[in-house]
Amino acid sequence: MEVTVTGKQLDVGDALKQHIETRLTDAVEKYFDQAIDATVGLSKEGGGKQFRTDIVVHIARNMKMHGRAATEDPYASFESALERIAKQLRRYKRRLGDHRKNATDVASFEAQKYVIENNPDEDGTGNANDQPIIIAEMSTAILNLTVSEAVMHMDVQNSSALVFQNKAHGGINVVYRREDGNIGWVDPTPTANTPS
Repeated sequence: MEVTVTGKQLDVGDALKQHIETRLTDAVEKYFDQAIDATVGLSKEGGGKQFRTDIVVHIARNMKMHGRAATEDPYASFESALERIAKQLRRYKRRLGDHRKNATDVASFEAQKYVIENNPDEDGTGNANDQPIIIAEMSTAILNLTVSEAVMHMDVQNSSALVFQNKAHGGINVVYRREDGNIGWVDPTPTANTPS
């Protein structure tokens, strides 16, 4: 697995970089020996008093794990973020059993990149009514999953919502995390056009 370590507003020394590469590789390979790559970003925040670590591990096609932590020590910050990654890896491995091959063969299609802009105001310089521009910054793979698989993907990726193609009927569905902590599921059914 290729590990990239970067620092923002700080110099990541060789000792810390080696520690990160070794510990992250060991933690990931404990669960997945075919992980693709990982990136670790360290930065200072809180007026330079805290070190924040952001870890992204790309373990399979369309599957990424995210971990973040901030402490007053860069090593402790990394270890805390790594523990979050390890917890997600354990959960993912437990849920899938030993189906790594199936996880990489999930059917998907790409949703397009786009930008939706509001009409400019009268002088042509800004947005009408100061409404924000809606942007999809990257193309996204729409996975062909069951509802339970979609919930698992959303949980493992630590995201608040996931759009997927439902294996049962081929329609586009959404699962999302509700404010009460439960999971919501949107399964739109087309309405028949009735003559008026």
